[in-house]
Amino acid sequence: MKENDMSLDTLQDVYVDQLQDLYSACEQAQKVMDDLTAKAESEELRAALEHGKSGISDGRAQLAGMIKAHGADPKGEHCKGMQGLVAEARAHALDAEFGDGAVRDAMIITQYQRMTHYAIAGYGCCAAFANRLEHLDDAKTLGGMLDAAYSGDRHFSGIAMGDVNRAAAE
Repeated sequence: MKENDMSLDTLQDVYVDQLQDLYSACEQAQKVMDDLTAKAESEELRAALEHGKSGISDGRAQLAGMIKAHGADPKGEHCKGMQGLVAEARAHALDAEFGDGAVRDAMIITQYQRMTHYAIAGYGCCAAFANRLEHLDDAKTLGGMLDAAYSGDRHFSGIAMGDVNRAAAE
């Protein structure tokens, strides 16, 4: 039995479980974002991380509303996948020793994008479930969250391929 004692008998059950997983993922990611932002050297990267923090917070609030609308507790699941990604971010971007701030910035981007890719997978699956279950308002909201995650991922790639990776390679 899962730690939240929820039986996954229907697609609706899977849908709510995965919304809770995403809620937990956002909650955990939010906690490491302040530290990543504080360590970033690039102004452009710091601004992007601040925007990312806002997006995570907004997403968490939207997920909480959806979960409650389906009669469940947003905190019904603990996302072990994001727990691992956050531990990796701390180990590789925060706790590691770097000889240069630009090299750390490159690692911060790497770790942030790994967390973002987890969100992309989750939002995509949940949006597909919502569409199949005809939860059309949820599907629209999740589609918007998915689009925002893709956009953020592309923005971080642009930062990396611009000044950060060039400075880190010098």
